[in-house]
Amino acid sequence: MHIIIGTRGSDLALAQTDIVKKLVTSLDPSITVEIKVIKTEGDKNMAPIPTDVVGKGWFTKEIEKALLTREIDLAEHSLKDLGEVLPEGLIISAIPARGDVRDVLVSKNNIQVKDLPEGAIIGTDSARRKVLLLQMRSDLQVESVRGNVNTRLRKLQEEDYDALVLAAAGLQRLGMEDIITEYFDPFEFIPAPGQGAIAIQTRSSDTELNRLLVKINDTKTELETIAERLFTKAMGGGCKLPVGAYAVIEGDQLKLYGMVAEEDGSYFRKGSITGKAKDVEKLGKDLVLRLQ
Repeated sequence: MHIIIGTRGSDLALAQTDIVKKLVTSLDPSITVEIKVIKTEGDKNMAPIPTDVVGKGWFTKEIEKALLTREIDLAEHSLKDLGEVLPEGLIISAIPARGDVRDVLVSKNNIQVKDLPEGAIIGTDSARRKVLLLQMRSDLQVESVRGNVNTRLRKLQEEDYDALVLAAAGLQRLGMEDIITEYFDPFEFIPAPGQGAIAIQTRSSDTELNRLLVKINDTKTELETIAERLFTKAMGGGCKLPVGAYAVIEGDQLKLYGMVAEEDGSYFRKGSITGKAKDVEKLGKDLVLRLQ
């Protein structure tokens, strides 16, 4: 079997694609893999990401189109970039065990948030991260920073930023964990839904490939991320408001943490709910009601 994997061209996307490639070829040594790099709107447009396009294909639409037109057989995505509703004919066929869910601070002089100077400039293009940072310290200035991880780190050194907020999993997959200044508690600084997870997307009609890929699916990760994405969907897709969600399964119990806010911080709600993991959809909707 020959499989063409579609992916973005950043170092992180390629590192994640290599993880997927190794998982797929471990299932059957006769499988050959080809990598096809596809530029997305989010790669070409360096303006701040509009809040109303979060989860709406900014980093995925062109790759999904290549799947639908059969230019590729399998797509690698960061799960947090995928919308809750997929294009007709496409499915998430596997979610391997996810990496670190946490957000982290990388600062110019290895200074933690509490010790940054008053009015320090923090770079992030996430409305969720901005709101959570300002909940920690209202004096901080949170400014947009775009580009792949290496571009952002260069901007940290060359421009007026004092620190950046990035995803722990991304830095770890790039072998750059040593530059992390501070890890944020995911129960307080609630991550993006699906953060740390890689989604493998395929055509629903490719039954042979999908039957193979289910072997690399991690059921715990799948259920936890389903809970997070259902919460976001029930909240309205997170398309207008900064939303975070983090689910943890222990035994048959699922605890779901969620947050929602106005981008200017004038409205901020955070809470959690616990119940049976099998009732995941009801838990997501009930938590939304609690936070409204």
